[in-house]
Amino acid sequence: MTRPITALGPVGQLAYLPQDFDAAVKYWTETMGVGPFYLMENVALGEAKYKGVPTGAVFSIAIAYWGDVQIELIRPENREPSIYSGEYAVTDQLHHICIFVDSIAEARAACAEAGAEILVEGKVGEDGEVIYVDPGSGPGHVIELLQNMTGADAIFQMIKDASVNWDGSEPLRKLG
Repeated sequence: MTRPITALGPVGQLAYLPQDFDAAVKYWTETMGVGPFYLMENVALGEAKYKGVPTGAVFSIAIAYWGDVQIELIRPENREPSIYSGEYAVTDQLHHICIFVDSIAEARAACAEAGAEILVEGKVGEDGEVIYVDPGSGPGHVIELLQNMTGADAIFQMIKDASVNWDGSEPLRKLG
């Protein structure tokens, strides 16, 4: 039996690509009580490729914690080829899940074994890497596998700590 991709670890993030980014922040913070969100603007992966071809895709993300799970809201900043434009730009529903991995090489091997197509790959910071894969079900079923860059765990912990007993103030905060 083929080792499932989810055997690499638990789901750590639910990611959404809302058509109305501000309305999504308002929904998650006011209706769901999730927050505060930390906004990272104009993110570009190093050595980014979409389906094996270099791309200059730029996006902004807002991250908050809902218990132990990250909620990520994504806003594309250009129309470069990516999973945030074209056929994989599934909006206003779950766009992808993220599994945090210790080894991107192991993640690539598990994806190859499962027959998953690598859609996006790139560098995150100096020593992190990410791949987004389609395990065979098409748009809406993308899996992100992220080997964090040095320092990311501390940033994520800071965001998680801010969610504990959050009083609803400053629902969207800029990071960086």
